[in-house]
Amino acid sequence: AERPRMSVFRSNKQISVQLIDDLSGKTLLATSSLIKEIAEKSVNKIEQAELVGQVIAEKATAAGITSVVFDRNGYLYHGRVKSLADAARKGGLKF
Repeated sequence: AERPRMSVFRSNKQISVQLIDDLSGKTLLATSSLIKEIAEKSVNKIEQAELVGQVIAEKATAAGITSVVFDRNGYLYHGRVKSLADAARKGGLKF
C-alpha cells in the first residue's frame, strides 16, 4: 500500500505511465506523451519518454509518493523504457 506500482505502456508512437494502488485497484496518477506540454515539443521518442518520466516524478512528489515498484509490462529495459525510468529516478522516485 505504501509502494504503488508504476506501470509503463509503450506503443509505436506514444508512451504512458500510471501509478496504481493494487490493493484498491485504482490509478493514483497517470501521464503520457499526449499531454500538451510534451506533445507540443518536437523531440525524438527517447527524449519524449524522458519528459514523461520527469512529469510523473513531479506529480508523484507533489502527491507525497516517493517510493514505487517499477512494472515494465514485459518490455525490454532499454531505449524508451530505460530513459523513462532514469528520468523518474532523477526526479526523486525510488525503485
